[in-house]
Amino acid sequence: MQTARTPANLALIGFMGTGKTSVGRLVAEYLHFNFLDTDEMIQARTNRSINDIFAREGEAAFRALEREVVKELATRERTVISTGGGLPTNPDNLVSLKTHALVICLWSSPEKIWERVSHQSHRPLLHDADPQQKIRDLLAAREPFYKQADVLINTDLRSAREVAQQVELQFKLATRG
Repeated sequence: MQTARTPANLALIGFMGTGKTSVGRLVAEYLHFNFLDTDEMIQARTNRSINDIFAREGEAAFRALEREVVKELATRERTVISTGGGLPTNPDNLVSLKTHALVICLWSSPEKIWERVSHQSHRPLLHDADPQQKIRDLLAAREPFYKQADVLINTDLRSAREVAQQVELQFKLATRG
């Protein structure tokens, strides 16, 4: 981890179903920070669901909206940011996040991710003939980006509260003077 920077925020990256939103909300509560979810921000701004954006305009249009949101986050302080699963695949997004946030990747196995998300209909990337294979393929493609995080935490065998405590500890270690 880079020690030359003192992050004002905490950003959670990782694949869908790894716990970014539930863990992020808990960490924000523990640290007395604000909580922002980039997908929720995009939905609020466009007054549309992620599914609708993907269906009508495609993934590229959604990723452009993500880039706009990430640029704005640089002005925030004392914020826990939960990102969409594909957000770090744009290297500029990771660079931007690292200017102001400790970036922690929450990691899970493809099997655990499927167990967590198989009942959710709001996941556009899972609208596939073989969603389990799609998870494996996307996870493999995104792994090099996820591994650029400052810290990686496996969430497979931990509760959201246990993961949140680990994230809080990592943030405190990174920001202590």
